[in-house]
Amino acid sequence: MEHEGKRTRSCHVIHRDGNGEVDFTRESVEKLLAGGSFFWLDLDRPTPDDFVILRDVFKFHPLAIEDSENFGQRAKIDDYDDFALLVLFGASTDEDQLVEVHCFYGEHFLVTVHRDEAPAFTEVRDRFAKRAQPIEHGARLLYRIVEGLVDSFFPLLADFDDRIDELENQTFLNATDAQLQEIFAMKKLLVGLRKAITPQRDMFARLAGGITTLPGMTPDDERYFRDVYDHLIRISDLVDTYRDLLTSSMDVYLSTVSNRLNAVMKQLTVIATIFLPLAWITGFFGQNYGWMVRHISGWPAFAVGGVGLEVGAAVMMLVYFKRRGWF
Repeated sequence: MEHEGKRTRSCHVIHRDGNGEVDFTRESVEKLLAGGSFFWLDLDRPTPDDFVILRDVFKFHPLAIEDSENFGQRAKIDDYDDFALLVLFGASTDEDQLVEVHCFYGEHFLVTVHRDEAPAFTEVRDRFAKRAQPIEHGARLLYRIVEGLVDSFFPLLADFDDRIDELENQTFLNATDAQLQEIFAMKKLLVGLRKAITPQRDMFARLAGGITTLPGMTPDDERYFRDVYDHLIRISDLVDTYRDLLTSSMDVYLSTVSNRLNAVMKQLTVIATIFLPLAWITGFFGQNYGWMVRHISGWPAFAVGGVGLEVGAAVMMLVYFKRRGWF
């Protein structure tokens, strides 16, 4: 779509007039702000021109815009004069399984910015699109978004739990290098989840305790965010538990491989031990002495002194090992 010679992009908006896609332009944003009612604007994969609109039309602080232009932030709440910037994380389907969402929240608007897919937003949009009345409590909408992002970790961690059990069972049956690589990959992913969840948990601890406040938040709204804090504690505990389980799985793998190596070494030792007296017998009778050459000759001597002694020695060694329980 062309607009004044420049290509425009669409964004998702929920406001009193409905739910749908609109062109993200200065005119559309100014119209939403002039409406006077609360709205939620979701901006996916923003461009530098989009941040210009956020800075010039919404009048967001330059430091807040700079944080959103450079993703990879830590979960936090930055309080400005008439709005707050929240950096949140949720589960996604990309490689690191995380989506970073920046929320510009004021009394009359909520602007979410993210570069990865946010599956949790689909359910929230559908829920508010079915509402008969307009959005009146912005903090309640923010709570639903935060709740959707936080609860999106539970299915991901449930898959972790099932996969860890499968890995332990497979390791006991047959330990392979592929299992070890998967364990390392899962531990790396859990480390990334922990780096995202722990600061987010501490952030909502301050919010639930009243240390940090949001624009227009009431005591009743604080109770809802206290529930989010409870969910984050559970998720943080699950992440730590699964890290311990993966460490145990790695120990099981290493023990299994070590036991298998010990079994192989034991078998090789038994074989080498059986052949040790055979090598001594053949070496003894292989000495080039005249007496042996004159007296040990013919088939009977070969059968008894050659083959018989070696077979007898091997049988005696096998019987001895069997009685000692070495195999």
